[in-house]
Amino acid sequence: MPTTAPYGSWASPITTEVLLAKSVSLVDIVIGQTDVWWSEGRPEEAGRQQIVRHRPDGSMVDVLADGYSARTRVHEYGGGAWWLRANDVIFANWDDQRLYLLNEGHAEPVALTPAPAQPHADRYADGRVSPNGQWFICVRERHVDDDVKNEIVAVPLHRPGDEPTVLVSGPDFVAAPRMFADRLCWFQWNHPNMPWDGTQLCVAAVHMNDAISLDAIHVVAGGDDESITQPEWSAAGDLLFLSDRSDWWNLYSYSNTQIGQLLQGTAITGEPKNLAPIDAEIAIPHWVFDASRYAQLADGRIAVAYFKGGIDHLGIIENGAVRPIDTEWTAFQSLRPFGNGFAVLAASPISETVVAVVDPDGAFSVLRPPRSLDIDPSFFSTPEPVTFATSGDRFAHALFYKATNPNFVAPENEKAPLIVLSHGGPTSAARPQLSLAVQFWTSRGFGVVDVNYGGSTGYGRSYRRRLNGEWGIVDVDDCVAVTRLLVDRGDADRDRLIIRGGSAGGYTTLCALTFRDVFAAGCSLYGVADLEALARDTHKFEARYLDTLVGPYPQRRSLYVERSPIHHTYDLECPLIILQGEDDEIVPVNQAEMMVEALEDNGVPWAFLVFSGEQHGFRKAETIKRAIEAEAYFYSQILGFTLADEVEPVEIANL
Repeated sequence: MPTTAPYGSWASPITTEVLLAKSVSLVDIVIGQTDVWWSEGRPEEAGRQQIVRHRPDGSMVDVLADGYSARTRVHEYGGGAWWLRANDVIFANWDDQRLYLLNEGHAEPVALTPAPAQPHADRYADGRVSPNGQWFICVRERHVDDDVKNEIVAVPLHRPGDEPTVLVSGPDFVAAPRMFADRLCWFQWNHPNMPWDGTQLCVAAVHMNDAISLDAIHVVAGGDDESITQPEWSAAGDLLFLSDRSDWWNLYSYSNTQIGQLLQGTAITGEPKNLAPIDAEIAIPHWVFDASRYAQLADGRIAVAYFKGGIDHLGIIENGAVRPIDTEWTAFQSLRPFGNGFAVLAASPISETVVAVVDPDGAFSVLRPPRSLDIDPSFFSTPEPVTFATSGDRFAHALFYKATNPNFVAPENEKAPLIVLSHGGPTSAARPQLSLAVQFWTSRGFGVVDVNYGGSTGYGRSYRRRLNGEWGIVDVDDCVAVTRLLVDRGDADRDRLIIRGGSAGGYTTLCALTFRDVFAAGCSLYGVADLEALARDTHKFEARYLDTLVGPYPQRRSLYVERSPIHHTYDLECPLIILQGEDDEIVPVNQAEMMVEALEDNGVPWAFLVFSGEQHGFRKAETIKRAIEAEAYFYSQILGFTLADEVEPVEIANL
C-alpha cells in the first residue's frame, strides 16, 4: 500500500544521480555516405559536444579525440557546428572556435581557418561543402574590438589555413547558405528584427574555380512582416523554404525554372507555391543554426514535423496535403533524408530523445535508444494539454503534470504545491517530452505546469506576436491565469505556489514575484532583472530584440524602467533563489548581484549560487546536480516540508 506523506517529502528513484548518469543531449543528425551521425552534449564530460558515428552493423563510434568539442559560439547560442564531406568531418572547435577538418581514418584534425588576432574572434557555423568538394560555405562571425560582423564566407578545403573568401557581407545577420549546382541561397535580416519577425530569402549565381565569387544577387521573398527560414534545394533544383506568410510556418517552393530565369534577368512572376497548406507550425524560431524540420525523401516526397494542438507530429507531404504518420512520439527535431525514409531525433512523454529511422508509412527502427533508467513508467507524470482564459479576452496554453508517485499518497485534504515553469526565448515553447528535470519534482509531490504563454511558438505568427511591446505583461498574465485555474480546480495549494524560469523565463519569474502577489517562492536561473542593462550590454544577436518586446531604446527608457524588477525591488517580498553562470555573456552576473542586494535590503529570504566556467545555461554535471539540489532544499525550508533526499544545504539569508 502507498505510504501517506506530505507533498514535497516523497522519496523518489529519480535522483540527481539518475538524472545525470550517462545523460546526453542529442542535438544534430547528419547523414554520411552510408552512416547516420549525430552529436551528443555530455554533462559528465563538462558539457563537451561529441560527434557519434553509427555504422550499418549497429556499432557506434565516438569521432572526436580528447581535447576537441564540436560547438560554436556564433550568436552565442550556436548550432550547426559540424558537417560532413563524404565521411570527413568539418567542425568548429569550442576551445578556439576555428574550423577543423578530420579526414576519415585520421585521429587528429587539421585546422582549416587561420588563428584570429584575438581568441574566439572568428567563429563559424551552418556550413555545407560545395558540389566540387573544394569549398566549405558557411557563416562567419568576426569580432574586432567592439564591432561584430556576420558574413557568408567560403573556406578553401584545398588550401587549409588560407583566409576565407567573403561572399555575402552587409546585412546584420545571415544564415543557411546552401548550394545547388552553380546557385547559392541563404536568408538574411537586419536590426531591429529577429529572424522570427522578418527575414529575406536570397539567391545568387556562383562562379567557382580556384577562386569563388557571386553575382546576380536577388531577394526572392520575405520582408519585415514575413519570417523565412530553412531554405533548401530539391534534387530537381526547386528552391524550398519555410514561411509564415499565412500566419503559420508552412513549406513553399519556387521552381527550378523560375530561379533559372531570375538569374538570367527575368523577374519571377506570381507567388511561391504553398506545398501543403496547414494551420500548424513546421518551423521553429531560428535561435540556433541548422535546425531541420523537413526532409526531402528519395522518391521526391517531403517528410515534415509540425506542431499543432500543443503536440508535435510527423507527416508526409503528398498530393498537396500533409498525411500524418502515426507514432508514439510527440516531439521531433533534425529531420534528415536517409535511405527511402528519414532519420530524426524523437521523444515522447515517457521516453527521452532517441535517434530513429522512419519510413514514409511509419515503420521505424531506433539507432540510438534512450539511456536505461531502470525506473518504472508509473513514476512518470504525463502532461495534460490545458487551454485557459487569460487577460484581454484571450486564450493561452500550457502542459500540466500532476504529482505522481506510486509509492505515496498525500494526507487527506492536502493539495500539492505547484511549480510554474516560464520557458526561455521567450519565443521557445514547452514540448510534451520526457524531462527528468520535470519528473524530479512531480515524483516528489509537486505539480508542474509548463506554460506556453503568449509569444510562444507553435500557435501561429499572431500568437507569437502577442508579446510585442508587452513583455513582462502578457507572459506574466498567462502564468498567473493558469496558476489560478489549477488552484480553482483543486490541483494546487494556493499558499504554496512557486514560479521558476531561466533567461527570458527568469525575467518573467522576477516580474511575477515583483509585480504580483501570487507566489510563495521563486527561482531565477540567469534571469533578466534590468532591461536597460540588457539593451546596453547584451551580444549583437539580441542587441535590438527589446525594440520589439518592449520598445525602442533609449526613446522608451521610461518603459524599460517601469518593466524592470531591479527598479521596483521595494515590492519584492517573495523568497527567491538565484542561480547564475559566472561567464554568462547574454545575461551578465551583475544583474543577479543587483537583485541579491535588493533582497538583502528588504530582509527577504534569498540564496545565491554562482557557478564558475558556466555560460548561459548549465552544462556541467556537477553544476546541474548542485543547482537542482539547492533549489529543492530552498523550497523545503521556505514551504516547510522535509526532503526525503540528503542534500548539501544552501545558505539562506534572512530566513
